[in-house]
Amino acid sequence: MTIRVGTRGSKLAMAQTGHAAEQIERVSGEAVKLVPITTTGDTSSAPVTELGVGVFVNQLRQALRDDEIDVAVHSFKDLPTAQPDDLVIPAVPARQDPRDCLIASEGRTLDDLPPGSRIGTGSPRRMSQLRALDRGWEIVPIRGNIDSRSARVGNDLDAVVLAAAGLRRVGRESDITQSIDPLTMLPAPAQGALALECRKADKTNSAILYKLNDRYAHFAATAERAVLARLEAGCTAPVAALADTSEADTDPEAVDLYLRALVAAEDGSRIDRNSVTATVSSPEEAFALGTRLADELLDGGVADLLA
Repeated sequence: MTIRVGTRGSKLAMAQTGHAAEQIERVSGEAVKLVPITTTGDTSSAPVTELGVGVFVNQLRQALRDDEIDVAVHSFKDLPTAQPDDLVIPAVPARQDPRDCLIASEGRTLDDLPPGSRIGTGSPRRMSQLRALDRGWEIVPIRGNIDSRSARVGNDLDAVVLAAAGLRRVGRESDITQSIDPLTMLPAPAQGALALECRKADKTNSAILYKLNDRYAHFAATAERAVLARLEAGCTAPVAALADTSEADTDPEAVDLYLRALVAAEDGSRIDRNSVTATVSSPEEAFALGTRLADELLDGGVADLLA
């Protein structure tokens, strides 16, 4: 049997899927074949906010339904929060660095960038948090892959902000001039995590994938994405969440979660933050924790920021 693993065709997607494929091959003992699939988000240069929900995943999911692939590998942060009834995510492998990072000319950090510096990012979440720092920077909307974005540094941009996980997965961590502390910039929900998805009826591959599940990554990403789901915010909304994890003292199978989240005005004029802590033993409990935090944010009045 050959397990067909679907992926976007970008350099980053192929790199992270290649690593996942090696793990699938190891735990299954079966041959694995990568199947590149072009998504809507790969063929348009329009801002992601204009393209709609699921632009990086819809074609991969359709390939699963059409039995063109057996497994789809997604960047978890790209997935819509509503899970289709016919598909399942049996595994969230160990998470890569969830932080945002800076690539700046002359090796600079955010503290080194003077007023008037041009910083590129395609994320409303990053834009709002950069503007909230009130440093007089010009925030420039950009799209493209790691190579095209980083190539603009030192040309028309002074710096770009990217996900650290992507740079590490393609072996370009040496380009990072600053890993940004989450106290300065809270990352996107599930940033740095992968989701391995298959057909719900495919019990064989579901069991294989489950062997790769990391409960720390799974519980953390589930709690973070529950914040998005309860706020009814898409993956491009100015919403951030991060769960720090540690082994619970009370139960070796449980995980202590410290979950932080924020909702921001796109112009950076207002940011509402909150946090909760709990011990969870299942994805359902992690989801409930994220929902609770989102409810507290809603009680604090963030609905008008999401309107």
